[in-house]
Amino acid sequence: MQTNPNLAAQAMPDWPAIAAVVLGVTAFSVAQGVTYPLISLVLEARGVSPTLIGVNAFGFALGLAAATLMIGRLTQRFRAQHLIVAGLIGCSVCLATFAAFSSMPVWFLARFVLGFCASVIFMLSEAWLNVACPDRLRGRVSGIYGAAVCAGFAAGPLAIPLFGTAGGFGFALTAVYLALVAFATGLLMVQTRTVPEPSSTKDVFIFFRHAPMLVAMVFAFGFADIAAISAMPVYFVKSGHSEAFAALSVTVLALPTALAQPFIGYALDRLSRHAVAVGTAAVAAGGYIALPFLDQPVPILVAFGLIGAASFSLYTCALTMLGERFRGSMLVAGSAAYALTYAVGSGAGSSLTGLVMGVVGLDAGPLMVGAALAVFTGFFALSGRRRG
Repeated sequence: MQTNPNLAAQAMPDWPAIAAVVLGVTAFSVAQGVTYPLISLVLEARGVSPTLIGVNAFGFALGLAAATLMIGRLTQRFRAQHLIVAGLIGCSVCLATFAAFSSMPVWFLARFVLGFCASVIFMLSEAWLNVACPDRLRGRVSGIYGAAVCAGFAAGPLAIPLFGTAGGFGFALTAVYLALVAFATGLLMVQTRTVPEPSSTKDVFIFFRHAPMLVAMVFAFGFADIAAISAMPVYFVKSGHSEAFAALSVTVLALPTALAQPFIGYALDRLSRHAVAVGTAAVAAGGYIALPFLDQPVPILVAFGLIGAASFSLYTCALTMLGERFRGSMLVAGSAAYALTYAVGSGAGSSLTGLVMGVVGLDAGPLMVGAALAVFTGFFALSGRRRG
């Protein structure tokens, strides 16, 4: 009698799959941490206008959207592990393209492919992580995954001062690194026992209908996360702090976020997952609301670090609860729905915060984000009571 290996993982974790997923997504996070600032700096040094730099960056967003819509068809035709390795190789080729060519149309196409491959890696990695992990360990494994993503994004920009922006050396070295990780990931995947089940575009929209609060959690994360990264450094400078302080705030945002995720994961396995999610949302809301009332650097950085850790913890909670509530094809569909929701939430967070600061007043930016998170916290707490 044969047994379903995905069901077997509910008793014993599939450690090779978990290791392959974490290794692959960490490598891509490092690469994305390099490319986001490095491409902008290189294009700016070439005299490219800010408008064209923004248009070039839009290619990445188009690639993310295309992958989300095609993930069902891809998983029906190819095995998930092959798609993840192909995504890593595709990212490596794109980075090598940035090093070898200087044409703007070529870079736009490379950023589109990079966004497509990135989205495939993240969606399938999150689905596979939940398939490979039993529920008793799901929070801790999700916490390690979240810490790896945060650490990769934080470490990526360090390549810029080490290797500079000229000559494409940073792109080339990162491309080689990704190719090596793709090879190592492929070796690990030979030993795996589990695999995500194929999904479809229809399943994505079914997921939206069946898990509105999980989708809302991801939206709140995207809204708060991008507001912190894009709008708050501007807020600090305009409120009288130095540009060096604004740059330091981004580092302070990233490091506690990475360090906190394993502890959040442990709490998710030991406490009520709904209560942990409500608590993290409340801390993020309180941090934003407190910012305008703080004027000393240390308290501001402490509050900002709490904002980063708490807002990303919302995503760790959503990822854990996805695996707790759903099985089979809905895991890939849920990951795709998360990707779409994060894109919408992050777009709303950056644009609305900047608009409110410009129209209403500087302090209105963090207060608006904090108020929105507070309203979400209340709705989420009430939804948990109704379900209970």
